[in-house]
Amino acid sequence: MNDLLPLVVAVPLLGAALLVAAGRRLPRVVAETVGCTVSAGTAGLAIVLLLNSSPPMTEWVGGWQPVNGESVGIVLTGDGPGLGMAALASLLTLAALAYSWHYFDEPPRRHAGSFPALMLLFQGGMCGFALAGDLFNMFVWFELMSVVAYALTGTRVEEAKAVQGALTFAVVTSLGAYAMLMGIGLLYARTGELAMAQIGRGLDRHGGPDALVLAGFVLVLTGLLVKAAALPFHFWLPDAHAVAPTPVCMLLSGVMVELGTYGVWRVYGSVFSGPGGVPAEALTRVLVVLGVLTAVIGAVMCWYQRHLKRLLAYSTVAHTGLFLIGIGVLTPEADDGVALYVLGHAGVKAALFACTGVLLDRYGSVDEHALHGRARRLRGLAVLYAAGALGLAGLPPFGTALGKSVAEEAVGGPLTLVYVAASAVTAGAVLRVAARVFLGLGPAPPDHGEYETTGSGEEPETGHRVSRVPGPMTVVPTVLLATALAVGAVPGFAGLVAHAMSEAGSGGVVVSTPQWTVPGVLLGLASTLLAVGLAAVAVTRPKLLAAPDWALPLRRLQSGHVGDYVAWVLVGAALLGVLALPGVSGGG
Repeated sequence: MNDLLPLVVAVPLLGAALLVAAGRRLPRVVAETVGCTVSAGTAGLAIVLLLNSSPPMTEWVGGWQPVNGESVGIVLTGDGPGLGMAALASLLTLAALAYSWHYFDEPPRRHAGSFPALMLLFQGGMCGFALAGDLFNMFVWFELMSVVAYALTGTRVEEAKAVQGALTFAVVTSLGAYAMLMGIGLLYARTGELAMAQIGRGLDRHGGPDALVLAGFVLVLTGLLVKAAALPFHFWLPDAHAVAPTPVCMLLSGVMVELGTYGVWRVYGSVFSGPGGVPAEALTRVLVVLGVLTAVIGAVMCWYQRHLKRLLAYSTVAHTGLFLIGIGVLTPEADDGVALYVLGHAGVKAALFACTGVLLDRYGSVDEHALHGRARRLRGLAVLYAAGALGLAGLPPFGTALGKSVAEEAVGGPLTLVYVAASAVTAGAVLRVAARVFLGLGPAPPDHGEYETTGSGEEPETGHRVSRVPGPMTVVPTVLLATALAVGAVPGFAGLVAHAMSEAGSGGVVVSTPQWTVPGVLLGLASTLLAVGLAAVAVTRPKLLAAPDWALPLRRLQSGHVGDYVAWVLVGAALLGVLALPGVSGGG
C-alpha cells in the first residue's frame, strides 16, 4: 500500500498536465469528463488507503531513505488525519467540478480544459499538503495550492475587482508563506533536518526551548494561520470570496481554510510537542485566545453583512475560531470533535455557496436587500438554504452538531458559550437571508450603508441569467447536505473518525468513541433556537439588531487596501510571539 501513496498527489497533477497538453484538441465535454474522472479516482484511492492506514504508512519518494537517522528525501505520511483530509479535498473538488458542468461561458476550444486543469492542480496541492511528512515540502504544496487559488480567484480577469481580490489574496498569503519558509530555515539551522519527525527529535536533543525555537514556531504558525484565515490574518478571505467563482468558493471555505487548521495540528504534534519544542500551555494560550477572538469577531462581522458571499466567508472565519479552540485544548476528545466538525462544516458550507451561486446566476445579485422576496419560486433552493443554516447552528443529527457537541464537552466552561454563540449568530444570519430572500418576510430593507459592500450589479457567472436552474446546480448541494447529515447520523461513522485520529494522536488507541449525549443534544438545540430567534427578530424588528456604533470600526478594518492587511499580518505575528513567550522563556 505504501507504493500507492504518491499516486494520491501524482494522479491529479498528471490529469491536469494531460488537460493542458491536449486542451487545444479536447471538446469541452471531454475535458470536463476527464476532470471529474480523475478527481473521483483520486478520491477513491485516498479512501481505500484511509481504510488500510493502520498502521500509518510512510513513503520516501524516490527511495531516498534516511541514513543513520539523517534524511534529505521527500517523505509522505499516510495516516488517518492526512488521508482523511486528502479524501475530503478530492471529494469536494469532484463536487465543485460537477457543479460547474457547462457552468461558465462557452470558452474558446483551445481553452476548454483550462478550468478543470486548474481545479486538478488545486486538488493535487491540497492532497500534497495533507500528506506531507516534511516541512519544506509542506511549504511547496502550500505554495502550489496558493498560486492555483490566486488564478482561480481571478478567473474573470476582465473585471478589476476580480483582479484586486486575487492580488490581495496573493500578497497576504504569500507573506504568510515567506514567514513559514523563514521558520523552516531556522529549524533546519538548529537540527539539520526537514522531515517533521526528525526535526522534533533534533529539538529534543538540544534541550529546552529557546529564542530560536520560539521564532521558528511563531513564523511557521503565522504561515499556517494566514491560510486558516484566523484573526487578524483573515482579511484576504472575504475579499477573495466576493470575486471568486462559486465552485472555487466551495473549495476555499470547504477545505482549504481547514487545511491551514490541520497544518497547525500536524506541525505542533510532530515538531513542537516534545521537551525541546513549545510547552503545551503556550500553544493552548495561543490557540484559545486567537480562537475566541476569531470566533467572536467573525460571527459579529458575519451578522452585519448583506453581500451573501462575504457573509458566508465571515461564517467560515468564525468557525475557524471554533476549530482552533478545539485544537488548542490538546485532548484526543477535542481532536475527534474538531475532525467531525470539519467534515460536517465542509458539506454545509460548500452547499450554501452552491445555493448562493444559483441566486447569482438567476438574479444577477448576491445582495440580501436587493434580493428581498425575489426568489419565492425557488422553493427547493429555499429548503436547501434553510437546511444549511440549521447545519451551521448545530441542529442534531448533522455532523456539525455531533462534532460541536464533542468539542464543547472537551473544552468545557465558558468556552462552551463561545461555541453556542458563534454557531447561533452565523446560522441566524443565514436564516435571516433565507427568510428575506426566499419568503419575502419583513419590511423591504433600506438600500444604504456607508461601510457596506452590497453585492448588487454582479454579473452572472454563467454569462447570462438562467431562467431554469441546471440540474447539477441543485443536485450537488443536495448531496453535500445529505453527506453532512450522514456524518452525524450514520451509526459507527464517528467511531471510524476517532480510530483514524488515534493513529496519529495516541498510538492507535481510541481513548473514547464520540457519541451523542444529552447535554450535547440540548446545546445543539439551544444554539438552533437562538439562531431562529435572532433571525426572527432581524426580519420583524430590523432596527433592534441594526449595526451599533461600536461595530463600525470593525467594518472599516476590511478596507480592501492590501497595505493594511500586510500590517495586520505583522501585528498577528507579534501577537503570537507575545502569547507564546511566557511558556517558552519559562521552559528555557
